[in-house]
Amino acid sequence: MNYPSGKPHIGDQEKKYVMEVLDSGVLALGPFIKRFEVEFAKKVGTKYAVSVSSGTAGLHIATMCAGLKPGDEVITTPFSFIASSNCILYVGAKPIFVDVDPVTYNIDPKEIEKHITKKTKAILVVHIFGQSADMKAIMKIAKKYKLKIIEDACESLMAENYGKNVGTFGESAVFAFYPNKQMTTGEGGMLVTDNKKIYELACSLRNQGRDFNPQWLDHKILGYNFRMDEMSAAVGLAQVEKIDWLISERQKLAALYDKHFAKYSDRIQLPLTGPGNNHTWFVYAILFKNKKVKRDEVINKLAKIGISTKPYLPSIHLFKFYKDLGWKKGDFPISERTSNSSLALPFYIGLKEEDVKQIVEKVVELA
Repeated sequence: MNYPSGKPHIGDQEKKYVMEVLDSGVLALGPFIKRFEVEFAKKVGTKYAVSVSSGTAGLHIATMCAGLKPGDEVITTPFSFIASSNCILYVGAKPIFVDVDPVTYNIDPKEIEKHITKKTKAILVVHIFGQSADMKAIMKIAKKYKLKIIEDACESLMAENYGKNVGTFGESAVFAFYPNKQMTTGEGGMLVTDNKKIYELACSLRNQGRDFNPQWLDHKILGYNFRMDEMSAAVGLAQVEKIDWLISERQKLAALYDKHFAKYSDRIQLPLTGPGNNHTWFVYAILFKNKKVKRDEVINKLAKIGISTKPYLPSIHLFKFYKDLGWKKGDFPISERTSNSSLALPFYIGLKEEDVKQIVEKVVELA
């Protein structure tokens, strides 16, 4: 067996577009960037999109556009890739963690209000694993306390909450295109917004603080080199043109896992979809119900027979430099329990039903 944990689906159109870029000789700041941004914004449902070098870069820009500064507090989740919280630290603000919902693993709205203080300026919502957080409840809280919403939608492209796309709730949102995501550009990300001022500021910040005028080396503010290159944009354009198909295939794959795990519900907790959510499946992560099962031992045993699996995700507050900020083990039991027992299985377009069946059988043997 040889099942990687994930891999991108690259077709002829991606190769065609990349060759057009290479043949043109325009490898940066060219037409594919704009085409990709226009089509992506149209697909997600926002007025503007700004391509960037990574999802992390996009989140960094989003926190700056929100005006966050030292002394501010931002409520967020500890169950996420570390970038979502690091970007709060980048601007000198403090992440205030709250525990997660045991069904979706997204931030629990019932915990948010308990942690709001006079210093709270924003909620950074992470839509985890391919489905939306409970945005109806979160937006109600944000409105009540006049808090800004930043969406980390890096794992949940085209996910919906009661028919509304993630990325369209907050003042800005960020998507990421690492090779294991629903679509890829290799590295890369996209910030989206309906706010023209945020759009213009984000465009400037990603390009060394350059101003919008013909003097292309006119730098008005301190910026960064967070630009996406033309080859990545070419791949992204081809991917967004077929994003509905890419997601449909992932949904079919998740259904196959559900089917073959169904008779083992006494041993395996399958991923669940929250109310009103359309799940677009970044990963397929299970939990072992038997507390005696040592997840990391399972990972090693599966690896020896050619099945690559991953622990998704560590709880951020238990990384050393976050513990140095005052967080400790036991602060967020649901996040910690999920981190210690969740297992992301091989998940990519190209897996057949017989592959899924074989993977399930091997996992269950160790459960």
